[in-house]
Parts: sequence; C-alpha cells; structure tokens
Amino acid sequence: MSKIRIAVVGVGNCFSSLWQGINYYADKSAEDAIGLMHWEIGGYKPNDIEVVAAFDIDKRKVGKDVAEAIFAPPNCTTIFCKDIPLTGVKVQMGKILDGFSEHMKDYPEDKTFVLADEPEPSKEDVVAALKDSGAEVFLNYLPVGSEDAVRFYAECAIEAGVGFINNMPVFIASDPRWAQRFHEKNIPIVGDDIKSQVGATITHRTLANLFKRRGVKLERTYQLNTGGNTDFLNMLNRHRLRSKKLSKTEAVQAVLAEPLPADNIHIGPSDYVPWQKDNKVAFIRMEGKLFGDVPMHLELRLSVEDSPNSAGVAIDSIRCCKLALDRGIGGPLTSPSAYFMKHPPQQMTDDEACKSTEEFIAGKRER
Repeated sequence: MSKIRIAVVGVGNCFSSLWQGINYYADKSAEDAIGLMHWEIGGYKPNDIEVVAAFDIDKRKVGKDVAEAIFAPPNCTTIFCKDIPLTGVKVQMGKILDGFSEHMKDYPEDKTFVLADEPEPSKEDVVAALKDSGAEVFLNYLPVGSEDAVRFYAECAIEAGVGFINNMPVFIASDPRWAQRFHEKNIPIVGDDIKSQVGATITHRTLANLFKRRGVKLERTYQLNTGGNTDFLNMLNRHRLRSKKLSKTEAVQAVLAEPLPADNIHIGPSDYVPWQKDNKVAFIRMEGKLFGDVPMHLELRLSVEDSPNSAGVAIDSIRCCKLALDRGIGGPLTSPSAYFMKHPPQQMTDDEACKSTEEFIAGKRER
C-alpha cells in the first residue's frame, strides 16, 4: 500500500500527539492497538501516513526536523512515544497574519509562541512547497480565531490541488462558497473543528440525545472548559472565540428535539489554568424535567489529555480524505465531516454519522 503524504500547518500539541501516535502504532497489530476507532481504513494503517511538509511561526520549531519540533516549547502535551526517527522534513516558516494574538506576548516564553524572524512565505511559496513535497492531504492546526490565516492556507490547498482537513473553527467546509470551490476543483475537504474521541462535545451531545430519547425535557445546560495549553491561552482573547463558541453550541443544539433559547445554553472555553498544561477539564450541567414535570439535573466532570484525544480522530479523517482522493471524490465529505467534526456542512446524530462514515469507508456512500 502506498503512503499517505501529509502536510501540516501548526506543529503544536495536536500534531505532536498525532505524529507520536503514528510512530507508536508502527509496531502494533490490530489485536493490541488500543485507542483507535479503526485499525485499517481502505487498506491504510496508521503507519501508512508520512509527513512531507510542515509550517509554523515559532522560532524554536522553524528549521528543525518535524520529529524534533513536535517536542519544542510551548508544546506541553503528554509524551507517550519518545523514540521517533528523524523525518528529513524541516519545519518551514509560515504566514503569520492573524495566527498570533498580541496578548500572548505578555506571557513567559515557555507558555506562548516566540515569533521567528524568518521571511514570511507568499501564497506562491506555500503552493510550491506543497507541490514539490508531493503532499496529498493538508492538515490545518492553526489557533482559534485565525480567520485570515485559515483562508490563506485553504486557498493554498485549492491551488496546490491537495485535500484539506480543517481541524479548527473557521468555517470552510461548512461555508457554501468555500465548499463550492473545493467541489469545482474536485478536491476533498473534511471540516470544520475537530471533535475529540471522548471529549466535552461528544459527551454533551450523547447526554442531550439520551434526554431526548428518554422523554426528559432539557431546559438549561452549560459546558465550561479549562486548560493550560496555548489553545486556552490564545482563547483568553474573547474576540477570537466567536466561531469556536458557535461551533460547540451548534454541535449540541443539533441533537436536541428543539433548540434552546440563547439565555438557557452556554457552551465554550472558560479559562486558562497554566498548571493544567494539556489537560482539559470540562464541567457539564443539564437541567430538565421528567415524568410529572418533576425537575432533575445532571452534573459531570470530564478530565482528558486534550491533544491525544483529538489525534485519535485526526488519524481517521486523514485516511478518509485519502480514500476520497483515491476514488476521485471532491468537495466536502459530508459523512466523515459529520462524524469527526463539530461544525460539518450537514449535522447528523452521532449514530447516523457513524453509520454513514462506515458506509463511506466501505464504498457504499460517495460522501
């Protein structure tokens, strides 16, 4: 089986976990591989993925081999695979645009980005790098709120003719104008805003669906999240949160019998706690009424390592995107997007999305 050649923008915690995982599972078999939703997709196993290009803006990563850059500050995720061979791929300087929030300059270097003083690439430079590397799938791991930067790299993916996986909440796959552009070029895209394997959003959706199925009327709910990585530090700038809050809120609203009024639902990042590092803690509360209009409430606390939790989903979205390329399918992949992402072009229940994605993998569903 040929390799899946990926490029990435944002060599942060999420990509660190993904690349560690690709190496971690290299000597595993289907029987002893823990933590994967699929061992094989379309004949592609986890270690059939190779990185061929990478972009970042931090001086501690730019110019380093990807295998070294994934462990450079401010990355702080769990290291579960230390012995990673050099890739021969150097991290290139990326386009900054709005990928860096000014308030992050006020924090210690080990907590935040340190901008490299390398010349920024043009769109033509990035497109050339993608083409020269032979990249097939381009992963976007830019910080929340990087509206202009995400559009810049989506444009590069279209011009280079590579599949695009939008792991963060700037709406590309779910924007009809962008979706049409990927469709016209017959380039697959999976997006937007990656779900974790077992994270706050998928758990909240599952509980909301449980209430609906068991006849409980949900009246009010919140989801509060804290963490100590650069993602949470970046999101202290509340102006960058609009799309993130919308993405997470709509993901829960989509499974309710009827949407809750805005005053009765609050979902979104809440605070930055430095010592938590890549540990994310979510607090979920749901208030409703059951038989006889008798009130009830549920409270849940969920603690996870944030980046490995998303890597378990990213590894499947990459392979589904590659399947689309192999089959000549372009435009938004509605089934994988609904299963893997919070803000897909078409919302489905998680059961529907799972079934549709299995049908897509088996070749029984085009998208």
